[in-house]
Amino acid sequence: MIDVRHIGLQLPTVSFEVERGRLRFFAKATGETRPEYLDEDAARAAGYRSLPAPPTFLMGADLDAGTMTTLLDQLGVPIGRILHGEQSFTYHAPVCAGDVLSVESRISDIYSKKGGALEFIVKDSVIKDTQGKTVVEVRSIIVVRNPQEKSA
Repeated sequence: MIDVRHIGLQLPTVSFEVERGRLRFFAKATGETRPEYLDEDAARAAGYRSLPAPPTFLMGADLDAGTMTTLLDQLGVPIGRILHGEQSFTYHAPVCAGDVLSVESRISDIYSKKGGALEFIVKDSVIKDTQGKTVVEVRSIIVVRNPQEKSA
């Protein structure tokens, strides 16, 4: 069982630059065909500063930043026992190529179901620009399978 004393745990802040090539790759990989996601001129014509980040791009950036690995290490959860449960985004401003962002994450809840056979870790992240303005809030729910626990 994951110790609920981890609720409130603040994970290390991670900063990264949103790279243009990565945005194009992500857009193509997810089937995005709108020109503003693939072409700089089309992005500017659509009113963006540069290529915009597709809606779920920041989930991958969060994973690349190592936040998930740090979280699992600190909670003692083997990566082979987790499932992606849920993800939600609240956008406050567009994210575009060239933006430098910081991710501040904390564990907001830990609970179990089915007699402990399934545990849920709720992680909330706030992504800010270099001026400290919140551009995106992200909620992730990670499901941890505990096969040794009996289902209720």
